[in-house]
Amino acid sequence: MNEILVILIRGAGVGSLYALIAMSLNLAYNATGVLNFAQGHLLVTAGVCTYLWMPDGAGTASPMWYLTLVAVLVATAVVGMIQGLITLIPMRRDGGSHSWVATTIAGSIVLGALITLWIGPQVVNVPNYFGFVPLPDGRVPGVYPMLVVLALVVWAGLRWYQSSFLSGLALNALSQDVDAARAAGVPALKFQMLAFGLAAAITAGAGFIGSSAIEISGSRGTNYVIFGFIVAVIGGIGNNKGALIAGPLFGVLMMYVSFELGGGLQVVTALAVIVAVLLLRPQGIFGRPHARRV
Repeated sequence: MNEILVILIRGAGVGSLYALIAMSLNLAYNATGVLNFAQGHLLVTAGVCTYLWMPDGAGTASPMWYLTLVAVLVATAVVGMIQGLITLIPMRRDGGSHSWVATTIAGSIVLGALITLWIGPQVVNVPNYFGFVPLPDGRVPGVYPMLVVLALVVWAGLRWYQSSFLSGLALNALSQDVDAARAAGVPALKFQMLAFGLAAAITAGAGFIGSSAIEISGSRGTNYVIFGFIVAVIGGIGNNKGALIAGPLFGVLMMYVSFELGGGLQVVTALAVIVAVLLLRPQGIFGRPHARRV
């Protein structure tokens, strides 16, 4: 019984981390048509900043914890906007080609190399700031339930923002039709940069809150964005509600495979899941098929 609870709690937490990455991918994709494969290394960047900037002994009761949170969010958002600008400029020249694939992957590689130069090749560890959840025969770090809460808060916050603020409505307009939004006077590039910044901030929040639950090193970002992308595909690209549901389910599956069969089979299982989804329901389990103009 205790093992099942551990699998459920840890799996839902890790899956919520993937859901947050998926929501950040969706946010940028809806506004720009770009899947930003650098999001995984933005997550690691936030973890590195947390490791380096958090004062020793600071906890959730300390003002420095919250100041560090704001600093990490702002710094990562700025990096995300710069990377987004580098990605979008070639697209504007090429008439919307798929140059973003190369630029976002290149951005991921560059960020990974900079992180390695910054902290070295080792994996760094951040303390658990959220205590532990008691179980009948043990305990689980409280960071995992906090990640579930964070995913719910981000999902609700995005819904509220995109329905209640002019900038959020502008992002919605871009997701419907970029050319029509431009014709209506929406400064597309400005709001697309905002989308990249917000997406990076979401990833930064996940990296800050979940820093004790992830491996922080320059080589790990690719793994996180792959799992986040798989969750986005399962939930339906662009569908945040789908990502919110698919993330914990996928995380529990991965945790079960790790417990029962070993961590080496996680990647194989993840690939099997995405292949099955693409074969049986290409729009994602929670997505809707789109009409195609001919």
